[in-house]
Amino acid sequence: MSEQNDTFNYNYSAKQQEEIRKIREKYVPKEESKMEQLRRLDASATKPGIIAAMTLGIISTLVLGVGMCCVMVWEDRLFIPGIIIGVIGILGIILAYPLYNRMTKKRREKLAPEILRLTDELSKQG
Repeated sequence: MSEQNDTFNYNYSAKQQEEIRKIREKYVPKEESKMEQLRRLDASATKPGIIAAMTLGIISTLVLGVGMCCVMVWEDRLFIPGIIIGVIGILGIILAYPLYNRMTKKRREKLAPEILRLTDELSKQG
């Protein structure tokens, strides 16, 4: 007589299931909620201004440094040009913050209708 082995094996691993879920999430298209859209739009209002102001500020700081070098190292030949270069650097540094404010204000005016629409929809839901 032959002997049959009727067994059922089941393996469950919580770690494995979690890993499968995480991998799957990477490939499933994500739908952005209205709150996520609102946060993204709000953050995008300041990014261009920050980038422009930081770029101007860094370049102007370097120009100021060149002017200081001219005044302190080559004072016999480049004293007056060094002062002029340094003043140009200082003016750039001073203009960085107003540049940020102006760009952010314009960007907020452009995004205002969409942000107001989203806030109205979210207020009615809550």
